[in-house]
Amino acid sequence: MSLASVAAQQSAALAAATAAASSAATAAAAPSTTGATSSTTAAQTGQAALSALSGNFSDFLGMLMTQMQNQDPTSPMDTNQFTQELVQFSGVEQQINTNSSLTQLIQLTQSGQVMQGTAMTGKPVTVTATQIPLQNGTGKVSFTDPTAGPAAIVIDNSNGQTLRSVSLNATAGQNTWTWDGTDNAGNTVPDGAYSISVIGANTDGSTTPLTFSVTGTATGVQNTGSGLQLGIGALTVPFSAVQSVGA
Repeated sequence: MSLASVAAQQSAALAAATAAASSAATAAAAPSTTGATSSTTAAQTGQAALSALSGNFSDFLGMLMTQMQNQDPTSPMDTNQFTQELVQFSGVEQQINTNSSLTQLIQLTQSGQVMQGTAMTGKPVTVTATQIPLQNGTGKVSFTDPTAGPAAIVIDNSNGQTLRSVSLNATAGQNTWTWDGTDNAGNTVPDGAYSISVIGANTDGSTTPLTFSVTGTATGVQNTGSGLQLGIGALTVPFSAVQSVGA
C-alpha cells in the first residue's frame, strides 16, 4: 500500500462523512421530513467512516515512518506532501465528529417532539385532511362557505363508493356537520377513515369545493421515516396538518 492509496481511501472516508452530513441535514430539515430511520442511517454511516479513517491514518503513519527511515539522505522526501495529508486527516476527522454530534441532536429533538405529541393523546384535535375519522360512530367536519346557500357533503369508502351524501343550507362563514356513522340506507358503518368532500352551490348553478377540516380524538403518535404522524382513530396525518388541540 502506498501513500497515494491511503490518500484515495481518505477521500472515500471524506465522501462517507459528506454523505452522513447530508443525511443528517435531511433529517433536521424535515422533522417533517427527516425520521428515526434517517438519523440511524446517518449515525451508522458516520461511525463507519470514522473507523475507516482511523485505520487509514494508522497505515499512513506507519508508511510515513518507514519512508523517513529509509530515505536517501542526499535527496530527502518532501515534507509538504505528508504535512498536507496530516491536515486533511484532521479535517475529515473533525467533520465526522461534527456529523455524529448533529445526529445526536436530531435524535434528541425527535424524542422531544414525540413526547409533545403524546400529550395530545385523548384530546380532541382539528386537522386538515381529505378523510374523516369515524370514532365510536361519530365524525365531525367543519367547513367555510363564503356566502349563505346550499352545500353538499359526500362521504365515500376506500373503493370510491358513496356511503353518505347530505344537502344542507350553509350559512356564510363557519359551518359544522356531525356524521352519525350511518350510510344513505340508515345502516351503521364501522369506525374507520372515510374520504370526504364538501361542495358549495353558486348562484349561477356552478359548484365550488369548500375548504374544510375534520375533528376527532387523538389516539397515538408514530415516528416514521416521513416524520411524526398523529393518529386519530384510523386516520393518520402529519403534525403539520394539526390546526387546533382541545382541552
